[in-house]
Amino acid sequence: MPPDEALLNRVRAMLKDAPRVEEKRMFGGVCFMVRGKMCVTVGRERIMCRIDPAIHDEAVKRKGSSTVVMKGREYRGWVRIDAASLRSDAALEHWIVLALDFNSRAKAARKRQ
Repeated sequence: MPPDEALLNRVRAMLKDAPRVEEKRMFGGVCFMVRGKMCVTVGRERIMCRIDPAIHDEAVKRKGSSTVVMKGREYRGWVRIDAASLRSDAALEHWIVLALDFNSRAKAARKRQ
């Protein structure tokens, strides 16, 4: 399914001043790479954010958020947030700030050869 265009545009606007932002099609949506590292993805009625694994347990207590699970594996440091929980700019900004904060310290994925 294509990503939610309105949500995509809101995320794009909030990341406009982040360093070295690049958009890539990924995970059935659009991934925003910041400084060459995955930061936020926008899909159908959800976003996923890469946050500090140290705050993961506290973060997923927020309404509409859960741990990202792919192929039966939970990914600490990745949080899925339902679009319904992101109606206000403050709610979306909360997650964008967490993702950008961790992005400055996160390690980039190894390049495939």
